[in-house]
Order: sequence, then structure tokens, then C-alpha cells
Amino acid sequence: MKQIAEALLKIEAVTLSPENPYTWSSGLKSPIYCDNRLTLSYPEVRNLIVDALVEAIRPLDVDVIAGTATAGIPHATLVADRLGLPLVYVRSSAKGHGKGNLIEGRFERGARVVVIEDLLSTGESSIKAARAVETAGGEVVKIQAIFSYSLNRLAINLLDSGLTADALTTLSDLLDVAVKKRIIREDEAASLRDWRTNPTGWSERVTS
Repeated sequence: MKQIAEALLKIEAVTLSPENPYTWSSGLKSPIYCDNRLTLSYPEVRNLIVDALVEAIRPLDVDVIAGTATAGIPHATLVADRLGLPLVYVRSSAKGHGKGNLIEGRFERGARVVVIEDLLSTGESSIKAARAVETAGGEVVKIQAIFSYSLNRLAINLLDSGLTADALTTLSDLLDVAVKKRIIREDEAASLRDWRTNPTGWSERVTS
């Protein structure tokens, strides 16, 4: 949805910097940075996203909404409240004390679960969260994200996992809006498309 892409750019939840790329925690250079937690500070954007998430999830006949820690939890909470469904959240690792929970909250074995994620990059953390839900007895219907970089590695990882994932808006949508709004030039958009195809190679070129 380009309306959501436009909103993410407007509030700078997603920023583009092909000339001065960001450095990810992995050391990889990237011309894009996404922090969808910022959407929580903007009620109109927050409601736009929740409305779209609800529209995407309602037809799936799910029993439980699961949020990924930590960025997926607020949106999952809002969606669960809107749909009147139970909420759980999945930790990135098991708690180191108490009961050592990996999943906080409860659901019945066989429950149909949607995992809500703020961002899809390679999908590894989202798949890990989905596997935790499955181990606890849930059936993961889909991973639903707000934004996806649409990396080739994501498609490969999802294929290998047998899981399904979707996003409200993607890098392609975002670039179309960014060029139209003159946030970036077309040649800069082409550079971001190159990055999406081969992030490692792109990173190596800009650092060499």
C-alpha cells in the first residue's frame, strides 16, 4: 500500500540515504534504515497501519495474535484488541530467570496464530519466532509485517521454512513514492534496487 509507504517516509520511520549509507549491527552497509516503532508516536499513521493489519488478518480465521519482541508487540496488541483476540508475544530468547519463558501468554494446542512483525529483512528472526509458536503447539497461519525490504534471502528462507509472510508495503512501493515526492532521484532509486538484489555486494562496493 503506497499510502502506508508515504506515511512511513513522511514521519521518517523509513529513511533513505544512498550517498551516505547506514551501518547495520552486522556491519553491512545499507542505503535504507527502518524503525517502525516511530509510527506509535503518530496516531494517524498508527491507526492507518492497524486498520490495514486488521483488514489483512480478519479473513484468516485466526485464534491468537502473536507479536515479536520487541518492535512487533505494540502493533500486535492493538490488532488483538481490535479483533477481540488473545495476545501472546515471543521473546528473542528464553527468559533467563523464573520459568524461562520464550512465549509470554497462553494459547490452546492447535490454535491458529498470526505472527506480527514490524519489519522483514532476511526473515530469520521472524521464522524463529514462528517456530517457537509451533513448538508450543500453535499453527502459524502467516507472518504479517508492516514493511519488507523484499530481499532475495527472505524469499529463500521462507521457501525453506515452508512458512508464508506478507507485508503491508514493500521497498518497491516505497521507492515509487520517494521518487514521485522527489525525496530521492531515479538513479538513487536504482542504487537501492541494486542493494535489494545483492546487499552484500552493494556493501562491499561502497566500502572499497
